[in-house]
Amino acid sequence: MKARPIREGICWVGAVDWDRRLFDSLIPLPDGTSYNAYLVRGQDKTVLLDAVDPTMAHELMSKLEETERVDYVVAHHGEQDHSGCIPLVLDKFPGAVVVASPKAKTFLIDLLHIPEDRFMTVEDGATLDLGGRTITFIHTPWVHWPETMVSYLQPDGILFSCDFFGSHLATSDLYVANEARVYEAAKRYFAEIMMPFANVIQKNLEKLAPYDVKMIAPSHGPIYERPSFIVDAYREWTSGPPANLVAVAYVTMHGSTKVMVERLVEALSLRGVGVQQYELTGTDIGKLAISLVDAATVVIGTPTVLAGAHPLAVNAAFLANALRPRVRFVSVLNSQSWGGKAVEQIASTITNLKAEILEPVICRGLPRQADLEAVDRLADSIAGKHRSLGLL
Repeated sequence: MKARPIREGICWVGAVDWDRRLFDSLIPLPDGTSYNAYLVRGQDKTVLLDAVDPTMAHELMSKLEETERVDYVVAHHGEQDHSGCIPLVLDKFPGAVVVASPKAKTFLIDLLHIPEDRFMTVEDGATLDLGGRTITFIHTPWVHWPETMVSYLQPDGILFSCDFFGSHLATSDLYVANEARVYEAAKRYFAEIMMPFANVIQKNLEKLAPYDVKMIAPSHGPIYERPSFIVDAYREWTSGPPANLVAVAYVTMHGSTKVMVERLVEALSLRGVGVQQYELTGTDIGKLAISLVDAATVVIGTPTVLAGAHPLAVNAAFLANALRPRVRFVSVLNSQSWGGKAVEQIASTITNLKAEILEPVICRGLPRQADLEAVDRLADSIAGKHRSLGLL
């Protein structure tokens, strides 16, 4: 297993995980992922930027076999998919020092039991001279943990961004070859991991603006030779207006909720409102998360189960609440028999959203004509709200 050159003296020494389908026992990985690590040689010092997930230790260590020395190991982020193999690297290179932010040092001691005397902490803006090359460390807290930082390499103009600008994508391409494919993977990554920190990310984007970045090398996914491609996407995802889009997430037990959902989707379409519909027993939850990046409105459809909402509908509401999208309006379609508190339960689950709650539609049993007309009125309300924002 050979290192792959990026520039003279700079190599990719990471690993591609083609077969992984779940991250953190939580996040679907339909396209696998990669754990990127980079070896940079200066005239005097050699640095390894990040390690890889422990499951891929053999890949990293094989690529480092012919490396005679590593002076520094930069840990941009404490999470083990980036740092998990650092102890192995320290064993192979006993003179190496771990370079990390002060908070990351604490995390790494706790997570990996690295001895405290193997660390060198760096403050925001600190530099490291490698001889002919200099690394500037830029703290980027909450992208997506509180201790994260990125590295800017001069004179090459490479930003080693760790999770910032990443994408869960297993590919043989070292660089972005298909922008459409990478865009979707990066948007999914942003939706599932970065979106809760959108306000902080805006500030970190501005913090990076003064640097002449010619290439972005993230810790997941291919390298960006055209940095504006992903930087502009992040600006749109964090600070642009929502789209004329309704994300409808629903589950049905005996068909009643589905009747209302189908009526709403048709009514919105006739009114010029875009819709994406997700049936929660079979949907890829990452696709729903992607929709939440753009959607101005979310509608959750649920039958009543034991006086409350269906657990999958509660999970969808919990997801939206945790990801904190820029959604402006929320409503509920609920079918019930003798009563219940499904609507109240959904409303209490989305307290993080700065969204207006639109009048829900509640029917008993199979929807009647009056219920379907109420769905039409909800479609009118949503279209009016979108129009008031200039989205329609």
